[in-house]
Amino acid sequence: MKKTLFIGLLAVLFIPFTLYTQEKAPVIGLSATYETGQNNVPNTYIISVRKAGGIPVILPVTDDPEIIAGMVASIDGLILTGGEDVDPLRWYGEEPLPAMGGIVPVRDFFDIHLARKAVEAGIPVLGICRGEQILNVAFGGTLYQDIPSQVDSKTPVKHRQNAPREYGTHTITVNTGTTLYGILKDILEEGNTYRVNSYHHQAVKDVAPGFVVSAFARDGVVEAIEMKDNPHVLGVQFHPEGPVSQGDDTLLPLFRYLVRSCR
Repeated sequence: MKKTLFIGLLAVLFIPFTLYTQEKAPVIGLSATYETGQNNVPNTYIISVRKAGGIPVILPVTDDPEIIAGMVASIDGLILTGGEDVDPLRWYGEEPLPAMGGIVPVRDFFDIHLARKAVEAGIPVLGICRGEQILNVAFGGTLYQDIPSQVDSKTPVKHRQNAPREYGTHTITVNTGTTLYGILKDILEEGNTYRVNSYHHQAVKDVAPGFVVSAFARDGVVEAIEMKDNPHVLGVQFHPEGPVSQGDDTLLPLFRYLVRSCR
């Protein structure tokens, strides 16, 4: 009985010490979708952040700048998630084309202000699919509203795949000397290529000032951008959380890089 009590006392004393001495896991904010009027983040993002060592927290959509600033102050890193099209007239001064998809104005406002506040605060940012496009628009870039009707290429690529989300259907080429190249260099194939999944019909057109292209598809469509003077702000057009959440950790370094950048 005395031995049991002694072991129990040691456990009580040891656990707080362990928690105190362990490094705090970074809190990673995930921007929510709002297409149905409900805040939502696919579990694939949550799984990927947890596997990378971060604590995922869903950031609900709002158009209140003070609340957005408070959100940024409470996180260590940010993932801008995928979702709807971006309103071209409001955010980069172009009339909408017939092939434009659905937009959610309040989410555009939220994501763009969230991105700007996070970069201003020096918080690492990873934009995924729409999130990459948001980064570009937030800092002065434009988008192709619809790739099939706007991108004229002799080597066209299908950017809206009919395949499982974790399955890569087309290749990208990663530019050497970029942050993305440093993250993915160990998995790149001949010609610095890699096979990725693809679920979009919009894409970066005019790259925002202060950003560079770090990857592109065979048809010239931009597949990744990053900030020139801040290696902790980057966006990818593909969905790395797809394969990572299904047990393929090849692209997990993207999430690990974000988490490590918070420390």
